[in-house]
Amino acid sequence: MTNNDVVRGFSKLTEEEKRSFIARLCNDSVQAEDRFERFIMEDETERSHFLELSENTISSFHTPYGIAPNFLVNGKVYHVPMAIEESSVVAAASHSARFWVEQGGFTVTRLSTVKLGHVYFRWYGDPAYLRDRWHQLKLFLLERLKKLTSNMVRRGGGILSLELMNETATIDHLYKLELKVETINSMGANFVNTCLEDIAEALELYFTVDDEPESKNCQVAMAILSNYTPECTVTVEASCEIEHLLPIAGRLPVGVFADKLCLAYQIAHHDPSRAVTHNKGIMNGVDAVLMATGNDYRAAEAAAHAYAARDGKYRALSNCFVEKNTLKIALTIPLAVGTVGGITNLHPLARLSLEVLGNPNAKDLMGIVASVGLASNFAAVRSLVTTGIQKGHMRLHLSNILNTLNVNNGQREAAELYFSNRKVSFNAVKHFLHEITH
Repeated sequence: MTNNDVVRGFSKLTEEEKRSFIARLCNDSVQAEDRFERFIMEDETERSHFLELSENTISSFHTPYGIAPNFLVNGKVYHVPMAIEESSVVAAASHSARFWVEQGGFTVTRLSTVKLGHVYFRWYGDPAYLRDRWHQLKLFLLERLKKLTSNMVRRGGGILSLELMNETATIDHLYKLELKVETINSMGANFVNTCLEDIAEALELYFTVDDEPESKNCQVAMAILSNYTPECTVTVEASCEIEHLLPIAGRLPVGVFADKLCLAYQIAHHDPSRAVTHNKGIMNGVDAVLMATGNDYRAAEAAAHAYAARDGKYRALSNCFVEKNTLKIALTIPLAVGTVGGITNLHPLARLSLEVLGNPNAKDLMGIVASVGLASNFAAVRSLVTTGIQKGHMRLHLSNILNTLNVNNGQREAAELYFSNRKVSFNAVKHFLHEITH
């Protein structure tokens, strides 16, 4: 069997059969199968739940789980779990949090939690007929939804609005129904999609039972939530007097340091080439906390990058400016998060992460996540305008290089000492190890 062979019925194999089948594609099938097996949790109940999270699961892919301590958000200190494999991210966030905690921490200044979804359909009849019937149709659709939304309403959420939108300027005959909902402490994807599919079914039903000639002209295309959530955003800010920047300004005078910081943020605002990397630095922190708490980081990434381009040009999500001798940084980002339901109830570390954070509600978690994103971003920009990004990053990456080269403890200690004041690269480390062993 080779990687080019087509396999049929793979999903019908048992877990062990799948693992054995895939292991035979590896150089050492016995070792591969053993490694696949060893990376799955031993507790039978947790193992069963974990394997059922996805399909055709044969193992688990571990990611380092670390803590960025001392995040002061709205007057409360959090020690934030982060799941990420990239060197320096947790260290940079922690360093940034330690600085800002002495300046009063991070403050959530704005927050909204409206989720969106749409039913897209073609209308081949008279547009005036559809507009005239909309009020009656809307009441019909909302009445049907009550059976699905009663529990959410009891928790304080539910349907906020349902509107008809004309999209025929972009695609012939296309209309959409836009649903806005409040899902309280759940991310809400399943709830929103269930409501939308009910609306789609009811839309076709409404026109099918109507015996007027114009009523046969509705064709539903699809019903789906939108991961673009411009009304589910959080803004966090932090500020300090310029003089207080001295401990992190490196060898720069604080005034020059503050000026270079502001310039770096301005460049990211105007230049998409820089903005993409700038925003990646934000998402390093955001994604790591979302991963640790069992939230959908892919949805957050999609929403953030769409939001960054909302005026037609891709820009930085954060900004930095000086006002009356005070440096201020701020981040506005769309974040749809949940603290109940989904993987947060199934993944044992996701549950523990929320406990570590004091079991926050969804709004509080939005503030925590955004604060880590802003701290990560600030740490990266601070490095860029002082020592450069590679000094800290490659120093932490040295450990990964040494692990790749399978060094012993003595070689590791020698390499760490040698590279404590030298530039780190894979070739440089390899050459150094060759020199001390030959």
